[in-house]
Order: sequence, then structure tokens, then C-alpha cells
Amino acid sequence: MDFDQVIDRRDTESAKWQVYDQDVLPMWLADMDFLAPEPVISALQKRVGHGIFGYGCPLDGLYEAIIQHLADYQSWNVDPRDIEFVCGVVTGFTHAIYSLTESGDRVLIQTPVYPPFLRAPGSAGRECVNSPLLRNKSGKYEIDFDDFERKAASGVKLFILCNPHNPVGRVFTHAELTKMAEICLKNDVWICSDEIHADLIFSGNQHIPIASLSEEVADRTVTYFAPSKTYNIAGLSTSLYVTKNPVMKKMFSQSMPMLIGHPNILGLHAALAAYKDGRSWLGELLRYLELNRNYLVDYVSNALPGVHMWSPEGTFLGWLDCRELDLGESAHKFFLEEARVGLNDGKDFGKDGDGFLRLNFGCPRVTLTEGLNRMKAALEKRS
Repeated sequence: MDFDQVIDRRDTESAKWQVYDQDVLPMWLADMDFLAPEPVISALQKRVGHGIFGYGCPLDGLYEAIIQHLADYQSWNVDPRDIEFVCGVVTGFTHAIYSLTESGDRVLIQTPVYPPFLRAPGSAGRECVNSPLLRNKSGKYEIDFDDFERKAASGVKLFILCNPHNPVGRVFTHAELTKMAEICLKNDVWICSDEIHADLIFSGNQHIPIASLSEEVADRTVTYFAPSKTYNIAGLSTSLYVTKNPVMKKMFSQSMPMLIGHPNILGLHAALAAYKDGRSWLGELLRYLELNRNYLVDYVSNALPGVHMWSPEGTFLGWLDCRELDLGESAHKFFLEEARVGLNDGKDFGKDGDGFLRLNFGCPRVTLTEGLNRMKAALEKRS
């Protein structure tokens, strides 16, 4: 796979590339600029050749491929009877809020965090409770367990975990996950875990599904994941969730089942091909992303004075601290107008993200370099 290949995505109905003007380099949406694995493309072409597209159902071998993937990459042994499909992870955890809580209940999240986490509780008529992550001197985010436990004990009914964490790049350790789980169990808090970036982990780190910690934790947890980020097939809207507790399963089946939608038939074929035959592609991708991560961290440290970032342990997202700079209204607006680079504004990830930017480094190195050079030139021009 040639991950250095630059592919023109303009005029391809890409949300990432359509939002900004033609002269803006988009480095925002969590959508990589790489071709999907060849087995996925071939499977889709074959299915399209049939010419009829109805409602989909799980394909022969799909459950087996998913189970093998989870076992090999995450050391998580899952019963196929505990796996269900949903059209998207955001749809999934929104459904979990409706299923596991009542109107007015409190839902706990850790900020800064992926914007739908902030909006979902309120949109369902629940109260969103924030437990901010703490940023140490190196820029690494850690859990404020005193605050987390105090919030969990305040009548919270559901905790939505983001691991690996978007946008800060943490891959939480066994000890951290265990302590969070113990607090949730102690306070009768359900756990909803968004693990969509679980396969995108860098050297020296290991993703641990929180539900794999113990049978007791698994009984309180629903876990969401998808092939979408891993294999760059997000637009095919096919995600999964795992829960083993029969009480939880019943609650999910009774709570607005129409909300979760149907995974489309092309997404199912793509998922099977990805999980079954995409391993060599994924191995190459991880090596490329890690080199991009290292390049980004070095560039920010050496060429963007006043900008700081910690080296993420997973995902393909960099979290840039621009608070030291005086960039007027916002860093996002400055780099958009002066560098013509489109990034995510950190304030969209909660008030703890104000002054930060999220940068997608899931792109060819030349694209990453161009974006960073534009940012560097804008800062130099300003000084």
C-alpha cells in the first residue's frame, strides 16, 4: 500500500473536503486520506456488480471474522450472541442513553471530548455531568479520580467512556480502567464505552476493552466499535456493539429500537472483507501513522514556537495547545484565515478545549508537511 499517494478528494462528496474553500487544506474531520484496503474495494465492486441492493443481514463468516479480530488485536473473547449491529457509534451511544437512563438522569463524561458526547445527554433530556481530565506538565492527560468518584456518586446513572480518547490521544491503562470500573460498580453506574479507535494504537501501548476486565464489569457495560476508523470506511455506516447482560439486552430491545437503524448491505460486505482480509493493510497503516505522529510531534516542538503537544498513544489525531499564543479571537480562525488550514476548534470539545486545535495526521506525509509549513509561515508572518 502506498500511503504516500496523494488522491484528489475534492468533488467526491467528501464532507472533509467540501466544507472549506478550495484553497484551504482540510485537516479536521476524523477521516483519513488513504485508499481503503484492496480486499474491501474488491468486495464492494463485486457486490455492486449484482445490481440489487436491499436490506442487509449479517453475512456468512462476519461474526467469526469480528470475533477473531477482537481476540487477536484486543485479547477479548466475545460470544457472537452478544454482538449486535448499529448504523453508527454516535447513534449507538445515543440509543444507550435512552435505553439505560430516564428523563432527567445524570450522564457522566470526561472532557475535553468528541463533541457528540457533549450534546447527546441533553438531546435525550438528560443532564450532562463533566469530569475534566487533568493535563500534566508534559501535556499528557490523566484522570482526576477524586473528581470522577465525586461525580459518579452524585446520582449519575451512566458513564460514557471514550477509549482511546478523542481528542487527547490517551490509551487508558489497565490500572486506570480498573479504577474507573470499580467506581462505577460501587455507585451502580452503567458504562457505555466508545472504542471506535481501538485498533489504532502505537508502539508501547495496548488497548484494553473495559468490558474485558471482569465478568462483573462486563455485566454493566455496552461497548461500541466499528471497522470505520480502522479501515477508513466511515461513510459505509456499519458499527457494532457488545453487551452480555440479558437485562441490558432487554432494555436495548425495548427502548426506541427504530433509532439504531440498519447497517447497509455494502457496509456489511466491507466489514467482512476488512476484518477477514485487511490485516496486512492495517499493519502498514499503523507503521505509517506512527511515523506521521512522530514527525508531527517533532515539527510542533521545533518549528511552531508557542504551540505544544503531547505525543498521542493512539488515534490519528493530534491535540495542539495554542494557549500560549495571542492569536486574537481563536487559534482556529487564525490558522484558517492566515494559513488556509482547516482544523477542529478545541472549544467544540468542551470548555476545557478552549485554546486547543485538533489536527488529523491520517494523510500522506506531503499533505501533513504542507499543512504544518503553512501554519509555520503564518506564525512567522505574524511575528
